[in-house]
Amino acid sequence: MRALLAFMRAVTWVNDRVGHLVSYLVFFMFVFLLLEVFMRYVLRSPTVWTVELTQMLFGAYAVLSGGYLLAHGAHVNVDIFYSRFPPRVRAAVDIFTSVLFFLFLLVLLNFGGQLAWESLERLETSQSAWDVPVYPIKLMIPLGAGLLFLQGVVKLLNDIFIALGIEDPKPQRNGGPSAEDAL
Repeated sequence: MRALLAFMRAVTWVNDRVGHLVSYLVFFMFVFLLLEVFMRYVLRSPTVWTVELTQMLFGAYAVLSGGYLLAHGAHVNVDIFYSRFPPRVRAAVDIFTSVLFFLFLLVLLNFGGQLAWESLERLETSQSAWDVPVYPIKLMIPLGAGLLFLQGVVKLLNDIFIALGIEDPKPQRNGGPSAEDAL
């Protein structure tokens, strides 16, 4: 059980670090778009690269932040009824619906991985005036899907613990007992 809890903590730790690092991309996207506006409308000399780079950074930001969002419960939920359920019922519903989550991720891993591999094999570029390589960004798709998949496994395990009546295995912030203490 300790190894399982260590795995769960490690996955969440990795997704936390990736999420924090990726969050800085928003600052760079902001700066690049401001630079483009300044160059285009003030200096009347638009750049070739700023918008394309911003789009690529946003793509990486979107696919790499999924695990972080799942770890912090920040994904969108339709919770008209769900929020009124007791924790064990919510966990059971989440276990049931996790089948759809994992099917979606397996498809994303499969097709995203194929897309990334083909792009890497061809050393694909953007075919624009800037003609920057796009395969590094496409490689982020299976990486982000993999991180989200691992965090989904952690969430599923956590939901199983809760549905079975085992305390939430996450360490308590107030120093209270955790599932690890109960074992």
